[in-house]
Amino acid sequence: MTPEADDRKDRSYGVSMDDKEKQEISLIGRLLSLEALLILMGIVSLGYGIARSQVMNIFWGVVILVGAVVLSFVRKKDWKKHWEELEIEKRRHEERIKARNEGEKDGKG
Repeated sequence: MTPEADDRKDRSYGVSMDDKEKQEISLIGRLLSLEALLILMGIVSLGYGIARSQVMNIFWGVVILVGAVVLSFVRKKDWKKHWEELEIEKRRHEERIKARNEGEKDGKG
């Protein structure tokens, strides 16, 4: 076989391995994710607090459920894009400060 044919074979095998890895994420793995466990814990605490009329369990159940919702929003955010936008904004701000300082130096000189 030519090196190019071997290369294509490896690439196609690599792609199929990626697909296989994606398929290996089982339903049980998804159900037992951190978010699912947090939500379950919040529901149990809230239900126990309501059933037993215990304010602290109700409080912690609500806090846990709100925290799980916030966590899901935070995980969905595109953080790479966010940091790139902040970096661009920082550079623009530094350029404005530099231009202002140069303008002040020119005005004094």
